[in-house]
Amino acid sequence: MGRKRLRLAIYLGAAAVAAGGGAIAAVAGTSTSTKAGGTLTASFSKDSDWGSGYQAKYTIKNTGSTAVDGWKLAFGLPGSAKVGTFWDASVAVAGGTATATNKGYNASIPAGGKVEFGFVVAGSGDPTSCTINGADCKSGGGGTQPTTPPTKPTTPPTQPTKPPAQDPTTPPTQPTKPPTQPTKPAAGGVLAAPYVDMGLLSNGATTLAQLAKSGNVKSFSLAFVTGAGCKASWFGAFDPRQKQFADQIDALRSGGGDVKVSFGGATGIELAQACTDVKALQAEYQAVVSAYNLKYIDLDIEGAASADAASIGRRSTALAALQKANPGLKISLTLPVLPEGLTNDGLNVVRSAKNAGVDIDLVNIMAMDYGRAGQDYGNLAIQAVESTKNQIKQVYGNSDAAAFKMVGVTPMLGQNDDNGKFTQDDARDLVAAAGKNHIGFVSFWELNRDKNACSGALFQCTNVAQSPFEFSKIFAGFTG
Repeated sequence: MGRKRLRLAIYLGAAAVAAGGGAIAAVAGTSTSTKAGGTLTASFSKDSDWGSGYQAKYTIKNTGSTAVDGWKLAFGLPGSAKVGTFWDASVAVAGGTATATNKGYNASIPAGGKVEFGFVVAGSGDPTSCTINGADCKSGGGGTQPTTPPTKPTTPPTQPTKPPAQDPTTPPTQPTKPPTQPTKPAAGGVLAAPYVDMGLLSNGATTLAQLAKSGNVKSFSLAFVTGAGCKASWFGAFDPRQKQFADQIDALRSGGGDVKVSFGGATGIELAQACTDVKALQAEYQAVVSAYNLKYIDLDIEGAASADAASIGRRSTALAALQKANPGLKISLTLPVLPEGLTNDGLNVVRSAKNAGVDIDLVNIMAMDYGRAGQDYGNLAIQAVESTKNQIKQVYGNSDAAAFKMVGVTPMLGQNDDNGKFTQDDARDLVAAAGKNHIGFVSFWELNRDKNACSGALFQCTNVAQSPFEFSKIFAGFTG
């Protein structure tokens, strides 16, 4: 999600990187610049460095007198380093070279302007090479190399997944109490559960309990578990079997709240795509359920994963078996949406789950990034809820009330990736409509953006005037 979307993000989401790799010599804040000649320059810099990895960015500047439309920056890394999460660019890795291509919203760089994209590296070693639009950054180039931006973002929030703003500290002490199997939860136990990019909590500076107290919410959707090969992984950084964040989850539950763990998101490898064996996939889902004694899980399916028939089928079969092994486990599907309803790909995901025997609790829609900047994003979200309800009726043959109960809605706070805006008034309107129709769930992307209450890069700011946790307090008023 921030594009995630429930960015995701992009959504959308993670930050710290896997332990391993030697300490690196460079320190946070170091930077080197390479001139691309022509109109572009590219500058590499580190935001933070924690020994086993670092967070960095490239700043691309247009020093010419005309705009450059479309950019592609490729950089090499030594064998001791590997790109993990990233934001504000599409990044593909082949061998030891990562190629970052503009998103639709930052393709054009005006004269004198600049854009940035960020990423996390696991291991040690600065970039060993850099090219911008096909030319060596050191020797010049920088001519226009347009890309074709999508007409509608396919990832939820560029789901910005930003790593810790400061060096991670020692992970919280993990509980010694062994997990037990989930028991059947009470209906409606998680009604309002904002998404939290858990990468931003990996340094221990902020906890779920603190966020809950500040925002008047009790429950959260934790983003994202992806695939490290056919192994579940918190955003490529932690094995859930090690129970990272378990103490925070326990503290939240002791205060009357609970969590959903969300698998997927806009970046990384979706677990059902990484695991080609159904039993192995089910085992990875089970490992996460058992580690945190989960009553709720969420599958955030977007981008290529939403159209991959093979992984859709595997996921549905594995989820049905998982649910059978864990009676009472609630499963939600989080999918991209338009005001007119789910895309055909999204509907196919729902139908596949139903046909496989999965008892779907919720179809949670990513009500964001419609590509309709200037329109009322609150009204569009309400329309998307109504449209999705009608689609659920068609698939399940149930009543309006039952179909509304199966709908969840998750907008992106403030400025969306497509420059549309979801304001506090939009949030109030959406929560009121959700209460009137008694839908099953409300959420938003993403809680740290609401906490920061800032203007700046979308992975951390809403870019609307607000007080900290203002949106959280509005969504906390939803009672089902």
